[in-house]
Amino acid sequence: MTGDAHLLVVDDDERIRVLLQKFLVRNGYMVTVAKDASQARRLLAGLEFDMIVLDVMMPDEDGIALTRDLRKSMQTPILLLTARGETQNRIEGLEAGADDYLAKPFEPKELLLRVGAILRRVPQAVAGAAAPKMLHLGAVRYDMDRGELWRGDEIVRLTATEAALMRLFAASPGEAITRERLVLDMGREEEAQERAVDVQITRLRRKIEDDPKAPRYLQTVRGEGYMLAPD
Repeated sequence: MTGDAHLLVVDDDERIRVLLQKFLVRNGYMVTVAKDASQARRLLAGLEFDMIVLDVMMPDEDGIALTRDLRKSMQTPILLLTARGETQNRIEGLEAGADDYLAKPFEPKELLLRVGAILRRVPQAVAGAAAPKMLHLGAVRYDMDRGELWRGDEIVRLTATEAALMRLFAASPGEAITRERLVLDMGREEEAQERAVDVQITRLRRKIEDDPKAPRYLQTVRGEGYMLAPD
Protein backbone atom coordinates (compact mmCIF):
# COMPACT_ATOMS: atom_id res chain seq x y z
CA MET A 1 0.00 0.00 0.00
CA THR A 2 3.01 2.29 0.42
CA GLY A 3 3.10 3.40 -3.19
CA ASP A 4 -0.25 5.21 -3.13
CA ALA A 5 -0.86 5.78 0.59
CA HIS A 6 -1.76 9.37 1.44
CA LEU A 7 -0.75 10.51 4.93
CA LEU A 8 -1.85 13.58 6.89
CA VAL A 9 0.84 14.86 9.27
CA VAL A 10 -0.44 17.22 11.99
CA ASP A 11 2.14 19.06 14.14
CA ASP A 12 2.34 22.65 15.33
CA ASP A 13 6.16 22.68 14.98
CA GLU A 14 6.92 23.80 11.42
CA ARG A 15 10.42 22.32 11.46
CA ILE A 16 9.10 18.88 12.40
CA ARG A 17 6.30 19.11 9.82
CA VAL A 18 8.75 19.85 7.04
CA LEU A 19 11.21 17.15 8.12
CA LEU A 20 8.51 14.48 8.41
CA GLN A 21 6.98 15.44 5.07
CA LYS A 22 10.31 15.29 3.23
CA PHE A 23 11.29 11.98 4.87
CA LEU A 24 7.96 10.26 4.19
CA VAL A 25 7.79 11.51 0.61
CA ARG A 26 11.31 10.17 -0.02
CA ASN A 27 10.05 6.80 1.18
CA GLY A 28 7.16 6.63 -1.25
CA TYR A 29 4.21 8.25 0.52
CA MET A 30 2.00 11.15 -0.51
CA VAL A 31 2.00 13.59 2.41
CA THR A 32 -0.19 16.56 3.32
CA VAL A 33 0.59 18.62 6.42
CA ALA A 34 -1.49 20.64 8.89
CA LYS A 35 -0.31 23.00 11.61
CA ASP A 36 -3.18 22.40 14.07
CA ALA A 37 -6.45 20.54 14.64
CA SER A 38 -8.50 23.21 12.91
CA GLN A 39 -6.52 22.97 9.67
CA ALA A 40 -6.56 19.16 9.92
CA ARG A 41 -10.36 19.18 10.11
CA ARG A 42 -10.61 21.33 6.97
CA LEU A 43 -8.34 18.95 5.08
CA LEU A 44 -10.19 15.86 6.32
CA ALA A 45 -13.49 17.38 5.19
CA GLY A 46 -12.29 17.57 1.59
CA LEU A 47 -9.74 14.78 1.17
CA GLU A 48 -9.47 11.09 1.99
CA PHE A 49 -6.35 9.94 3.84
CA ASP A 50 -5.02 6.45 4.46
CA MET A 51 -3.49 7.44 7.79
CA ILE A 52 -3.05 10.39 10.19
CA VAL A 53 0.24 11.07 12.03
CA LEU A 54 -0.80 13.33 14.89
CA ASP A 55 1.18 15.19 17.55
CA VAL A 56 -0.40 15.09 21.01
CA MET A 57 0.89 18.42 22.34
CA MET A 58 -0.76 21.16 20.26
CA PRO A 59 -2.30 24.52 21.20
CA ASP A 60 -6.09 24.87 21.43
CA GLU A 61 -7.21 21.30 20.70
CA ASP A 62 -4.64 18.61 21.52
CA GLY A 63 -4.10 15.38 19.60
CA ILE A 64 -5.99 13.18 22.05
CA ALA A 65 -9.10 15.36 21.94
CA LEU A 66 -8.94 15.47 18.15
CA THR A 67 -8.56 11.67 17.98
CA ARG A 68 -11.56 11.16 20.25
CA ASP A 69 -13.70 13.45 18.10
CA LEU A 70 -12.58 11.99 14.76
CA ARG A 71 -13.44 8.49 15.95
CA LYS A 72 -17.11 9.52 16.09
CA SER A 73 -17.23 9.63 12.30
CA MET A 74 -14.16 7.91 10.80
CA GLN A 75 -11.85 4.95 11.34
CA THR A 76 -8.78 6.26 9.48
CA PRO A 77 -5.69 4.83 11.26
CA ILE A 78 -4.08 7.31 13.68
CA LEU A 79 -0.48 7.25 14.95
CA LEU A 80 0.08 9.60 17.89
CA LEU A 81 3.42 11.30 18.53
CA THR A 82 3.95 11.76 22.28
CA ALA A 83 6.71 13.20 24.43
CA ARG A 84 8.80 10.48 26.05
CA GLY A 85 7.62 9.64 29.54
CA GLU A 86 4.00 10.66 28.97
CA THR A 87 2.76 7.13 29.65
CA GLN A 88 -0.67 8.28 30.76
CA ASN A 89 -1.08 10.32 27.57
CA ARG A 90 -0.29 7.23 25.51
CA ILE A 91 -2.93 5.15 27.29
CA GLU A 92 -5.44 8.01 26.97
CA GLY A 93 -4.64 8.18 23.27
CA LEU A 94 -5.32 4.48 22.76
CA GLU A 95 -8.54 4.75 24.74
CA ALA A 96 -9.54 7.70 22.55
CA GLY A 97 -9.15 5.51 19.46
CA ALA A 98 -5.55 5.83 18.28
CA ASP A 99 -4.01 2.75 16.67
CA ASP A 100 -0.50 3.24 18.04
CA TYR A 101 1.87 5.81 19.49
CA LEU A 102 5.50 6.75 19.03
CA ALA A 103 7.51 8.55 21.72
CA LYS A 104 9.59 11.62 20.82
CA PRO A 105 12.42 11.84 20.07
CA PHE A 106 12.33 8.92 17.63
CA GLU A 107 14.46 7.59 14.81
CA PRO A 108 12.91 8.30 11.38
CA LYS A 109 13.36 4.62 10.55
CA GLU A 110 11.14 3.67 13.48
CA LEU A 111 8.41 6.04 12.28
CA LEU A 112 8.60 4.38 8.86
CA LEU A 113 8.25 0.93 10.42
CA ARG A 114 5.28 1.98 12.55
CA VAL A 115 3.49 3.60 9.61
CA GLY A 116 4.06 0.53 7.44
CA ALA A 117 2.90 -1.85 10.18
CA ILE A 118 -0.33 0.09 10.77
CA LEU A 119 -1.15 0.32 7.06
CA ARG A 120 -0.64 -3.44 6.69
CA ARG A 121 -3.23 -4.00 9.42
CA VAL A 122 -5.94 -2.12 7.51
CA PRO A 123 -8.43 -4.70 6.17
CA GLN A 124 -8.35 -5.09 2.40
CA ALA A 125 -11.42 -6.04 0.38
CA VAL A 126 -11.35 -9.63 -0.80
CA ALA A 127 -12.63 -10.32 -4.33
CA GLY A 128 -14.72 -13.37 -5.18
CA ALA A 129 -18.29 -14.57 -4.85
CA ALA A 130 -17.69 -17.51 -2.51
CA ALA A 131 -19.90 -17.72 0.54
CA PRO A 132 -18.27 -15.76 3.38
CA LYS A 133 -16.81 -17.56 6.37
CA MET A 134 -18.70 -16.27 9.37
CA LEU A 135 -18.12 -16.48 13.10
CA HIS A 136 -21.26 -15.81 15.13
CA LEU A 137 -20.94 -13.92 18.41
CA GLY A 138 -24.48 -13.54 19.67
CA ALA A 139 -26.05 -10.58 17.87
CA VAL A 140 -22.74 -9.90 16.11
CA ARG A 141 -21.14 -11.81 13.25
CA TYR A 142 -17.59 -11.61 11.91
CA ASP A 143 -16.84 -12.05 8.20
CA MET A 144 -13.44 -13.77 8.24
CA ASP A 145 -12.71 -13.18 4.55
CA ARG A 146 -13.42 -9.47 4.56
CA GLY A 147 -12.34 -8.77 8.13
CA GLU A 148 -15.68 -7.08 8.86
CA LEU A 149 -17.82 -7.10 11.99
CA TRP A 150 -21.60 -6.83 11.54
CA ARG A 151 -24.52 -6.28 13.89
CA GLY A 152 -27.65 -7.06 11.92
CA ASP A 153 -27.50 -5.05 8.69
CA GLU A 154 -25.11 -2.49 10.18
CA ILE A 155 -21.34 -2.76 9.87
CA VAL A 156 -19.50 -2.18 13.16
CA ARG A 157 -16.65 0.27 12.65
CA LEU A 158 -13.26 -1.13 13.62
CA THR A 159 -9.96 0.70 13.84
CA ALA A 160 -7.02 -0.90 12.04
CA THR A 161 -5.71 -2.29 15.35
CA GLU A 162 -9.11 -3.69 16.36
CA ALA A 163 -9.41 -5.31 12.92
CA ALA A 164 -5.96 -6.85 13.35
CA LEU A 165 -6.94 -8.28 16.74
CA MET A 166 -10.14 -9.76 15.32
CA ARG A 167 -8.20 -11.46 12.53
CA LEU A 168 -5.77 -12.97 15.06
CA PHE A 169 -8.55 -14.26 17.31
CA ALA A 170 -10.71 -15.50 14.41
CA ALA A 171 -7.79 -17.54 13.08
CA SER A 172 -7.70 -19.51 16.36
CA PRO A 173 -11.23 -19.60 17.84
CA GLY A 174 -11.45 -21.33 21.18
CA GLU A 175 -7.69 -20.99 21.71
CA ALA A 176 -6.15 -18.69 24.32
CA ILE A 177 -3.65 -16.23 22.85
CA THR A 178 -1.09 -14.73 25.21
CA ARG A 179 -0.69 -10.99 25.56
CA GLU A 180 2.97 -11.42 24.57
CA ARG A 181 1.98 -13.05 21.28
CA LEU A 182 -0.60 -10.37 20.57
CA VAL A 183 2.07 -7.72 21.13
CA LEU A 184 4.48 -9.45 18.72
CA ASP A 185 1.87 -10.29 16.07
CA MET A 186 0.78 -6.67 15.97
CA GLY A 187 4.36 -5.51 15.40
CA ARG A 188 4.86 -3.95 18.84
CA GLU A 189 7.97 -4.63 20.83
CA GLU A 190 8.55 -1.85 23.33
CA GLU A 191 7.84 -2.05 27.04
CA ALA A 192 4.34 -1.39 28.37
CA GLN A 193 2.75 -2.58 25.13
CA GLU A 194 0.92 -5.37 26.97
CA ARG A 195 -1.03 -2.66 28.79
CA ALA A 196 -1.81 -1.16 25.38
CA VAL A 197 -3.19 -4.53 24.23
CA ASP A 198 -5.45 -4.60 27.32
CA VAL A 199 -6.83 -1.20 26.32
CA GLN A 200 -7.53 -2.41 22.77
CA ILE A 201 -9.28 -5.54 24.11
CA THR A 202 -11.51 -3.37 26.31
CA ARG A 203 -12.47 -1.25 23.30
CA LEU A 204 -13.15 -4.32 21.16
CA ARG A 205 -15.38 -5.85 23.83
CA ARG A 206 -17.57 -2.74 23.77
CA LYS A 207 -18.29 -3.48 20.10
CA ILE A 208 -18.90 -7.22 20.52
CA GLU A 209 -20.37 -7.91 23.95
CA ASP A 210 -23.85 -7.20 25.32
CA ASP A 211 -22.13 -6.65 28.68
CA PRO A 212 -18.45 -5.75 28.17
CA LYS A 213 -17.77 -6.07 31.91
CA ALA A 214 -18.91 -9.72 31.82
CA PRO A 215 -17.60 -10.81 28.40
CA ARG A 216 -19.09 -13.94 26.87
CA TYR A 217 -17.28 -14.02 23.51
CA LEU A 218 -13.92 -12.28 24.03
CA GLN A 219 -12.88 -13.97 27.23
CA THR A 220 -9.96 -13.53 29.61
CA VAL A 221 -8.29 -16.86 30.30
CA ARG A 222 -6.53 -16.52 33.65
CA GLY A 223 -2.79 -17.01 33.34
CA GLU A 224 -2.99 -17.59 29.58
CA GLY A 225 -4.31 -14.50 27.81
CA TYR A 226 -7.44 -13.85 25.76
CA MET A 227 -9.70 -16.15 23.74
CA LEU A 228 -12.47 -15.68 21.18
CA ALA A 229 -15.31 -18.08 21.94
CA PRO A 230 -17.88 -17.93 19.10
CA ASP A 231 -21.31 -19.65 19.24
